[in-house]
Amino acid sequence: MTAPTPTELTYPDIEAAAARIAGRVRPVTVAPAQPGTLAEAASPTAATWSSGPAEDPNASGLLFALEFMQYTGTFKARGAQNFIQSHLAEGTFPEAGVTIASGGNAGLACAWAARAAQVPATVFLPTTAPSVKVERLRSYGARVELVGSEFAEAAAACHAFVASSGALASHAYDHPLIAAGAGTLMTEILAQVPDLDTVVVSVGGGGLFAGVATAATYHGVRTVAVEPENCRALSAAIEAGEPVDVTVDSVASDSLGARRATPLALAAARSDLVTSVLVSDEAIIGARQHLWDQHRLAVEHAAATALAGVHGSGGYVPAEGEKVGVVLCGANTSLGDL
Repeated sequence: MTAPTPTELTYPDIEAAAARIAGRVRPVTVAPAQPGTLAEAASPTAATWSSGPAEDPNASGLLFALEFMQYTGTFKARGAQNFIQSHLAEGTFPEAGVTIASGGNAGLACAWAARAAQVPATVFLPTTAPSVKVERLRSYGARVELVGSEFAEAAAACHAFVASSGALASHAYDHPLIAAGAGTLMTEILAQVPDLDTVVVSVGGGGLFAGVATAATYHGVRTVAVEPENCRALSAAIEAGEPVDVTVDSVASDSLGARRATPLALAAARSDLVTSVLVSDEAIIGARQHLWDQHRLAVEHAAATALAGVHGSGGYVPAEGEKVGVVLCGANTSLGDL
């Protein structure tokens, strides 16, 4: 009988993940948003982005966690490595390999981690998937199956493949090993900035959030969960007291477009140290443009969503002396619209 899937992460889960993936992922770089040391960085905030952020005397330090420099371009590499390495260590990795339905960051990370472990990976995509994604997946050695015109059809084919072949089914975010792997990002940030007060992270389905918030809460660090106003799966789950379906309509929906948050994310959000924030698409676009104009950082809209959460009206306002770390989670984006 298959053991039930846990509905809550623990800090030991993240510690175990950190041990498994040590040396297999790129350690995160933490840098001040403005000139100065990590301890002295000035924190820029402003109501608008039109003339660039002004310094805010109520915040003593804004830091960027440059996780977009991770292998495959996003934090997803952490969860993929933890998922595969855990099954290899337990002797539960099938000959048919691992499979996932995802043409995005999770699929890339799964294929990359499988290649590193020298195990087969099969990725299912709709026939409408951009050829550049297909070729990149194949460059990682993955077998790519193009099925149907919509993602739902590719996902159904993936499920059928699992049933017929015995392949190990991975997921973009809804699995405790995936979320625990993502949480290792927070342990690395705290190793560099042990006096961090707050971490800010964007949220889609909640894998990254669940891992980061679990680790942050364990260490007494506040987590600000930022979502687009029209991709608010976690916020809606908090309000309803359970995961619920939401509409998806945002410039960041390619990465943050989950229709419902995971139980792991909701459990992590119940901490008194978690704050949920919603931001507009305008704020996200402005934050992304600012990161390029002022810092020469080209990131996805999903990564810019986190920064939008601590700038502008309606966002999280740091207290005087508060040290805030913003996770810039991915950079698989096009330079053409910057």
